[in-house]
Amino acid sequence: MSWMEMNLPYLLAGISVGGQYALIAIGYTMVYGILRLINFAHGDIFMVAGLLVVYSTTIMPIYVAIPLMIVLTVLLGFVVERVAYKPLRSAPRMSIMISAIGVSYLLQNLALYVTGGLSQQYPAIPWISDTIQVFGATTKRVTVITPILTIVLVALLVLLIRYTKIGMAMRAASKDFETSQLMGIKINSVISTTFIIGSFLAAIGSLLFFTNYTGVTPTVGAMPGLKAFVAAVFGGIGSIPGAVIGAFIIGICENIIKGLGWTTFSDAFTFALLIVILLVKPTGLFGEKATDKV
Repeated sequence: MSWMEMNLPYLLAGISVGGQYALIAIGYTMVYGILRLINFAHGDIFMVAGLLVVYSTTIMPIYVAIPLMIVLTVLLGFVVERVAYKPLRSAPRMSIMISAIGVSYLLQNLALYVTGGLSQQYPAIPWISDTIQVFGATTKRVTVITPILTIVLVALLVLLIRYTKIGMAMRAASKDFETSQLMGIKINSVISTTFIIGSFLAAIGSLLFFTNYTGVTPTVGAMPGLKAFVAAVFGGIGSIPGAVIGAFIIGICENIIKGLGWTTFSDAFTFALLIVILLVKPTGLFGEKATDKV
């Protein structure tokens, strides 16, 4: 067996998981770009999306369960923003961060209560769960679909931000929050839209992620959430292309490390990379230097 045949499955898996991290990372980077807030509950919204499919497929066909999961995940993201973050809009930033951590633990504990702490088996999704051959390597179809779907969704998002009214409002709010309000931009609508887009992408990300890693536990969102956050920081938090590139780099490197037989260190690599980036280039690859207004 050639080197390529041995390592191609790891490379494909890396590209696939990188796309899944990218979809979660966009949620972090968009919220931070506007609110200067790290939404620590984002990884848990991703986990809830997984559980929604697990339980809804027991009572309805999968083609109904998946759209329902996307709608409910988007609704959850909207409710979290309205209940946990909106009342603290003028509070110190630390208060909002504590609220975000509180929401994260609330979702984890609700999931723990519902599941009894047991791992739930994610259902096989027709077509995308099928096994295929790619250049002699055996993999699931989702591995090939993920990077393509990620790039399409990111391209649509960039078009939305550049060429629509709400996109213009998002860009204005990310540049100067207070001035945007004074200019008549409905800031609450902009923030809600940001959370809705982030939650939608997290729902799609969870669908792709759990097709590959089929065990859903109450804490399963923590590690992908943290890695997506690292990807957002690595690429330059606030930059959507940066978050996507960062996520692909982390996903590929992580799986190459697994391919080399150092599986134990694959998670450690991600966080070591974060430390190096913060030391060398604190704003990330594509981050802008913050300028203090006098």
